[in-house]
Amino acid sequence: MTATDLKGATHSRERDEPRLHRHARLSDLLASAEVGEERKKMISDNVPLGRFGTSDEIANAVVFLASDDSSYITGTELFVDGGFAQV
Repeated sequence: MTATDLKGATHSRERDEPRLHRHARLSDLLASAEVGEERKKMISDNVPLGRFGTSDEIANAVVFLASDDSSYITGTELFVDGGFAQV
């Protein structure tokens, strides 16, 4: 199973299996009105990459940290925020 397979899934503790459940995305909530569009632009203008991240970009970081490729990484924070924390 890959991160793409689990996109939009939440974990069911009762049955210990993933279940699909769609949550409203931040961009959906912000874009629901004219004020939302203004807020969305204001936020993305303050991110050095100039855009919101995607769920796939977040999932890729999680998959990397859960993989053997990150076996020698300890005691660090991985910011997946388009550079926002560095501003």
